[in-house]
Amino acid sequence: MAALQPVRGTHDLLGEDARRHAHIVATFKSVAYRYGFQDISTPIFEFSEVFHRTLGETSDVVSKETYTFTDRGGESLTLRPEMTAGIARAFISGGLAKDLPLKLCGHGPMFRYERPQKGRMRQFHQVDVEVLGVPEPQADIEVLALGADFLAELGLAERVELHLNTLGDAESRSAYRQALIDYFSGFKDRLSEDSVKRLDRNPMRILDSKDAGDREIVAGAPRMHDYMNEISRDFFARVRAGLDALGIAYTIDERLVRGLDYYSHTAWEFVTTDLGAQGTVLGGGRYDGLIALMGGPQTAGIGFAAGIERLAMMIDTPPLPARAIAVVPIGPAAEVPALAIAHRLRKAGFTVEQGYRGNVGKRLERAAKAGARVALMLGDDELAAGTVKCRDLDTREESAVALDALETALAAYR
Repeated sequence: MAALQPVRGTHDLLGEDARRHAHIVATFKSVAYRYGFQDISTPIFEFSEVFHRTLGETSDVVSKETYTFTDRGGESLTLRPEMTAGIARAFISGGLAKDLPLKLCGHGPMFRYERPQKGRMRQFHQVDVEVLGVPEPQADIEVLALGADFLAELGLAERVELHLNTLGDAESRSAYRQALIDYFSGFKDRLSEDSVKRLDRNPMRILDSKDAGDREIVAGAPRMHDYMNEISRDFFARVRAGLDALGIAYTIDERLVRGLDYYSHTAWEFVTTDLGAQGTVLGGGRYDGLIALMGGPQTAGIGFAAGIERLAMMIDTPPLPARAIAVVPIGPAAEVPALAIAHRLRKAGFTVEQGYRGNVGKRLERAAKAGARVALMLGDDELAAGTVKCRDLDTREESAVALDALETALAAYR
């Protein structure tokens, strides 16, 4: 029988991979908490309608990438491909309108059936923030600042660039949508198959096409900024002024779009050249029409998500926590007392390793390999004297330490 393997597009988190993952999540939470965000965790699967309605039946995510299945009760369920729709559903089903404004942060696994490639998996992980109930541009500025601070604390400030655009309000967007339909209709025989499908339903998505022929046509397409009304212009100006005041640099990217109608105003991506073609490491936008589309009350929303796997490819492996203290019993009589010492030190805040078998030499060898700094050896003589033998594994210096003074003697190794 062949050895079992992980499913294609999934991976195990162990060792340095696990440490980088944990470091990214811890850094994200630390920054989000400083901004006053609170935790939210939604189920990893929802009724399929949650995603099909919000992402669009014709979107690539829904039509090609979602893991959708029918359960034993005949319900159509989908593993979440992103977090925003589930959080919007939780807002509606939990009756949270009375608690607005809400500032929520979360993280966890997402699922998309796509071709695995560098930094892109079928089961991947994201961190996510959402602000609900704040239509003012101050929310856009705050969420953008949070994203910038998060990347800076990961040491990536100099390796990413903020691309910023506005999608305008509903009126501006409608005018622009019609202008795009009029323009692209003249090139219908030259557009890619996907872009022809998007022409009537989702013409803004054509602007984001990767097809070389489409890109040539897109180069002459109408500009969103020419169709913005005064309200939209003022909103975007206030966002830019806020970023300028905070010293957050950005580049206006008029081809940065969000294809669905519930998106409005600010859209952005932090991009890098370090990961090849898949350069976006954090992206977000305002979605004031989403919750109403899902059947809830009209509620402003804005947020971002960042892929943990992509970020992990860009950061150094964080150092291990405090080096361990190894407790090494010598002889059967010392086994139980050694367990008690290890337990006592762990309760006092020390990191403690304890070998499970082998002679003293083997246990010391394993302790050194595990990166322990100190070995506490306990044999018959030490039991009789009420002491342990303390060996610094770096300097090889040894000393006898009274059992009742252990915490004080080991304070430097905490």
